[in-house]
Amino acid sequence: MLKLIGSILLWLRGGTLKLLGLTGIILLIWGTLSPVGTLVWWANEAESLAFKKNRSKRLPAAQNASAIAKSSKINCYIVFLPGVGDFSANQLTPGEEFFLDRLVKLHPNCVIVSDVFPYSAANESLGGRRVLAPLWGFAEEADGWLKNADILIKIRNLWRFAISVDDRYGPIYNQGIASAILDRMNAAYSIPRNSSQPVKIILIGTSGGAQVSLGAAPYLNQWLNTQIFVLSVGGVFSGQEGFKATEHVYHLQGRQDWIEDIGKIIFPSRWPWTVASPFNQAVSQGNFTVKTIGPQAHDGATGYFGEKQVRPNITYVDLTLQEVNKLPIWSEKKSSN
Repeated sequence: MLKLIGSILLWLRGGTLKLLGLTGIILLIWGTLSPVGTLVWWANEAESLAFKKNRSKRLPAAQNASAIAKSSKINCYIVFLPGVGDFSANQLTPGEEFFLDRLVKLHPNCVIVSDVFPYSAANESLGGRRVLAPLWGFAEEADGWLKNADILIKIRNLWRFAISVDDRYGPIYNQGIASAILDRMNAAYSIPRNSSQPVKIILIGTSGGAQVSLGAAPYLNQWLNTQIFVLSVGGVFSGQEGFKATEHVYHLQGRQDWIEDIGKIIFPSRWPWTVASPFNQAVSQGNFTVKTIGPQAHDGATGYFGEKQVRPNITYVDLTLQEVNKLPIWSEKKSSN
């Protein structure tokens, strides 16, 4: 056994070990510099966010008559925030498109907002005006054996997920996402001003999008009169942010999804003995519900939005849609559970 280990170490002394070491150093530098973009964005947008905080939001003062008639039927916004594998805003898989299209047909009083990129405080896609845009473009479009280069996008977005969790940079980053959500909501249908009825916002986050949804919720609640529900679809989240700003948080999990378990392992706020954490307080107060919704994996053809059939004429995304549609969040009245 020792001889085998020695042989492996001797082999790694070559270019492979150097490559791995260089990769590790690059990732550490990358992670260290990740908050810089958020801080630069904050420096440019702080004044605008102050206006939002004072409820002087950049909303249009008036609409034309046909828009008013149409938007008067809308009383909720469904905001979809995807997982860490995404390259840009509104980059949906066919299964995600099917899910959102069917959901809004079932609930025509709601409007879909799917053009928020949850891994950029400025809501800028990886192919935008970025120094590393060519690298992200290559990783996104690579084919064949180079297809695995898309792991770079996931690593990059995971660093943004980490910023959302971080006590130092998270408040800035999460305000940026909340600002993007607000702007895209208003672009989809003008947000009613000075309404006595709260604006219903249903934040659907999958994978890392669940954490970003919870991080943005307090700021949306601060800037608007809201009724916020968060749906974590196989989501990974810290258990610190968002729970006090929401009516209810639903966590939907598949039996074959082991990735969603990571959050309750690595985040102390999710541990059952940290009874004073926002997550455990939400659990004890009945404001957090876990539902196992089927045999879904985290992603892919058998994931929550997978188009593979789980049984005749029923796909994995069909199961997810059915379970989401059963949640008591679609009625006009407040949901208690």
